[in-house]
Amino acid sequence: MLKNILVEQNFHWDNKQKTYIKRERFEKFISYLPLKQIITITGIRRCGKSSLAKDAINYLIGNGTDTKNILFVNLEDPYFLEFRHNPNYLENIYEAYLKLFNPKGKIYVVFDEIQYFDQWQVYIKSKYESSDIKFIITGSNSSMLSNELNTLLSGRSLNIHLDTFAFSEFLDFKGIGYKSELERISNKIDLYKAKEEYLMWGGFYEVMEVEDESIKKDILLSYVKNIIYQDIVPRYNIRNSEVVERLFFYLLSNVTGQLNYTTLSDIFQVSDKTIKEYINYFEDVFLLRRIDKFHNKPKERIKSSKKIYALDNGLMQVAPKNSKNLGNALENWVFRYLTQQSEELYYLRDNKEIDFYSKGTLYQVSYDIGNAKTKKREVDAFASFRHISTENCLITFDSEVKIDRIDVKPIDLFLFSKEIMEDNK
Repeated sequence: MLKNILVEQNFHWDNKQKTYIKRERFEKFISYLPLKQIITITGIRRCGKSSLAKDAINYLIGNGTDTKNILFVNLEDPYFLEFRHNPNYLENIYEAYLKLFNPKGKIYVVFDEIQYFDQWQVYIKSKYESSDIKFIITGSNSSMLSNELNTLLSGRSLNIHLDTFAFSEFLDFKGIGYKSELERISNKIDLYKAKEEYLMWGGFYEVMEVEDESIKKDILLSYVKNIIYQDIVPRYNIRNSEVVERLFFYLLSNVTGQLNYTTLSDIFQVSDKTIKEYINYFEDVFLLRRIDKFHNKPKERIKSSKKIYALDNGLMQVAPKNSKNLGNALENWVFRYLTQQSEELYYLRDNKEIDFYSKGTLYQVSYDIGNAKTKKREVDAFASFRHISTENCLITFDSEVKIDRIDVKPIDLFLFSKEIMEDNK
């Protein structure tokens, strides 16, 4: 049975290769392949980790690696469920592979969703030190691939973190050119429609593939349920799973808002300590992320009130109180981009509020500044924090103007600034 599963999962052994959409992290990934270190790929479920690994398999084969020297194992397969508490079974899998081919030379082993096996890192470390195997492992839990890896595999691993499709990758999927001014002008209408779609539905590949919005929502809801009941509840031995689910959907309804742990404790009738733990779990599996209020003293940042964001805009569509707030959706989109650029991301609040502060720049997000009061509110917010920074950027959905020294950019030009600068060289 085991050998049959390995043959089914490794269709490249029969020279049957699928093609995959190139991801922006692919070049970084393949640059790690010649190195000894284990490559770890982390990211939320269904973001494309397996496809990225399989695309690397195609790359290896295209560059002369024998197909039989590459083993891919999806450990989520139901067959492996009864063995998940026995890390030694990973050796059984490897031995079954060796009996099939007895490969010579360097071997590449991909263990997909490895967190399903307890104490997997002990096995990986032993093989890493005693054999010429290049390990590639994927996982959907940040703690598993940070704390636990660092304990036993310190200095032996390199991480590729993969998010859902970025807007540029979304446009590549759609076949919409955007990298030159000519392309952006020629494709203006298609770009606008793509912005509207991505704003609401985000970058999960299977969601991008379908047009029907009710099906998109069903897919996203199934992702959330699977993550909660497969990755969070069993891993952390949570007895009251209903509270976890209700809390998550409540937080989705309040994305971009400020957290109050005492209020949440009262609503869900659990301690604020438990609330914080549950939110930690949501962060561990890449569903949500909190950001701190900026303060010059690190201790004060840690103690500050947090704001909460979703790590893909599509998740907001399954919130029970989804009012299709375009302003919140745009702010979440900007958060997603900025948090990929730097871990040092904060908000500012005094009498006024600045949505984001990162790398010395203040960012405000407003869907539309056509209303004079809205425009004044956003501009005044920058003035209130001039002592923090005079580098200001106001991001809108579709407006591009200059207000005093403030750059007002539509979201697409903000995201494409790198390509635009290269185009203007």
